[in-house]
Amino acid sequence: MNDAAYAVHTATTTDYAPRERADFWVEQTAAYQSPMDCRFPRPDDFLGGSVRQRSTAYQLVQFWSERIDYVRTAGQIRRDPDGDYRFLVPLSGELLLAQDGAEARLRPGAGGLLSLAEPFRVRQPGPVRALLLTIPAHEVDGRLGGPSPLARGVDLSRGLGRVVAGMLTAVGEERDALTAAQFDGACERITELLCMTVAGDDRPCVPGHLAEVEAVVRRYVREHATDPGLNGAAMAQDLGWSLRQVQLALQHAGTTPRELIREERLRLVRDRLRNPRDAHLSITDLAHATGFSSASALSTAFRRRFGVSPRELRHAARADRNG
Repeated sequence: MNDAAYAVHTATTTDYAPRERADFWVEQTAAYQSPMDCRFPRPDDFLGGSVRQRSTAYQLVQFWSERIDYVRTAGQIRRDPDGDYRFLVPLSGELLLAQDGAEARLRPGAGGLLSLAEPFRVRQPGPVRALLLTIPAHEVDGRLGGPSPLARGVDLSRGLGRVVAGMLTAVGEERDALTAAQFDGACERITELLCMTVAGDDRPCVPGHLAEVEAVVRRYVREHATDPGLNGAAMAQDLGWSLRQVQLALQHAGTTPRELIREERLRLVRDRLRNPRDAHLSITDLAHATGFSSASALSTAFRRRFGVSPRELRHAARADRNG
């Protein structure tokens, strides 16, 4: 499926003459990601292909190729800055990732998180098939409270990591059946679970009861986010728990009732700003409809979270639809 806000594109080097294939791959890598050095062992006849899914917020690329190394230098970063994260998941073969003094050996069942804002090297010693998800930096930093550790191996073989890998694979498989809103919604949930997985590597395990409380609280907030009176005490009372239980469960998850409510409201606003059916609503209307006290309170929180104002995001979404 292709529309103004979501597109799928397939490409392969076999569409080009052997001597042109390396140049095509370099150009495609720069267009899909950012400029970087592509070091080919056989530049005269390189074989590779990709399927790209793209919206205004996220991009998922499934690629496969022969042996190659990718290097992004400090000079390339200065000339073409890109602060977003990439989540790299090999489906077959092996990838060696080095960034910020850390290294990770990635095979199926493991994933790596890297930033194009820092120099890196990805070595591909043999044939590989992999997924590469582009995630806006604020979506990761906002959840983890700062820049994520880079070049780390994320366990995708069990537990929540396996759920992340399964969802990511499914988004790729269902690419032609998704709409822009569905693609963004799936990528947002993958990002949320990925951040929980990454943070969980550094936090004590959450006791079973607290994990259950957290899951119920998150569902409750999603269902009642538009209620202007929603707060920690109110949700605890409705759910039959003490405020301390709710606070402790969310503390183990790295958040608070107030932060969780604000996050869900901001996501709701972002979805409605992108939806043409809500184009007639003013920012003030959206603020009141999503539990914010005023348009100014919404705009301040929205810019802090997403880096743009609600009005700027609406204009960008409208431009993408009119394409």
